[in-house]
Amino acid sequence: MADAAIRRRVLTLKAGGATVTVAGFERGSNVLADEPDVTTISLGKTADGRFAQRIGAVAAARTALKRTLSGVAPPDVIIARNLETLALAGRAASLFDSRIPIVYECLDIHRLLLDAGMKGRAMRAAQRAFGRRASLLITSSPAFVDNFFRPLSGLDLPVLLLENKVLAIAPEPVSEPPVPRPPEPGRPWRIGWFGAIRCRRSLDMLIDFSNRMDGKVEIVLRGRPAYGEFDDFDAKVAAAPHVEFHGAYRNPEDLAAIYGDVQFTWAIDFFEEGLNSSWLLPNRLYEGGLYGAVPIALAGTETGRFIGKRGIGLVRNEVTPDSLQALFDEMTEARYAELFSRLAAVERSQWVTGPAECRALVSRLAALHPNVPSPADLPAVSTVRS
Repeated sequence: MADAAIRRRVLTLKAGGATVTVAGFERGSNVLADEPDVTTISLGKTADGRFAQRIGAVAAARTALKRTLSGVAPPDVIIARNLETLALAGRAASLFDSRIPIVYECLDIHRLLLDAGMKGRAMRAAQRAFGRRASLLITSSPAFVDNFFRPLSGLDLPVLLLENKVLAIAPEPVSEPPVPRPPEPGRPWRIGWFGAIRCRRSLDMLIDFSNRMDGKVEIVLRGRPAYGEFDDFDAKVAAAPHVEFHGAYRNPEDLAAIYGDVQFTWAIDFFEEGLNSSWLLPNRLYEGGLYGAVPIALAGTETGRFIGKRGIGLVRNEVTPDSLQALFDEMTEARYAELFSRLAAVERSQWVTGPAECRALVSRLAALHPNVPSPADLPAVSTVRS
């Protein structure tokens, strides 16, 4: 329940007319603490990267589920976000009503699910077993469907594609189109890397590159670092003279301010290169697009294809400190203005989820329940979160 994405999904469901209860694991601060009309229920604690511990936490949560959910009103739909909570969803449904539909929402494909050995086969078998009760799969990138769900997962579910767009409900996050914001004379270009900060290779590359540029480019980091993926994230950033880290932010409330502070978005992730990182369409792609921060992406990835198809941003066949230095040695205000104008010309609906889309989502979920007579009758939705 520390993941900003769970708050965005809850706000989306609420905007669509649903009443939401969240049962989830703790791994840091609860991002829903400031949502007084959302009931949150702890299923226990999990640790990032400690898979044996997480399996044990799921098993313990399953054993205690009847007691844990004893005060919860029967939901119309259960959304299981990721595999750990898919393992609990069927049991949760049986405690209320076996006819309650389960929706499997998977926004990342963990490397263990793609392992060619015994571990991978066991993980995929578990996913198939727990997914037998599911009525719908929600995912965020077509590449996840093409590269994993269709050929490898063994799941045969209808798919609902929900891209990681910016939630745009009243008050509107953008009141007028973004305007170019080149740096003032003598000031550096600024590249923002916002959201899930988990890629050691990106951090090392950006530190090296910004050092080479000697003050002509600054790197701005915001979000929640996966500290287990770095040797010493805080010390490394503190020692880098042209890198700033400003911690977590609220989505969507802070997006206009933080993207307005940079000219470019780092939309590259080597964390699981060739696998999940090559297939995802990250939040920062949509956030930067909405607020006019030109994306930098790698060719051959789904993000690179997305950007290339629309003729926006900077897509490079190879990304190294040398190639980045060459790119920004040639960056001029005129070149930036051209890149910005192409990005600003993209239809706003490409970047945002508005009230109509929220209502459509909840209506789609309502239609799954046998006792809801029409999609206009909106359901209560329980979201189980790993």
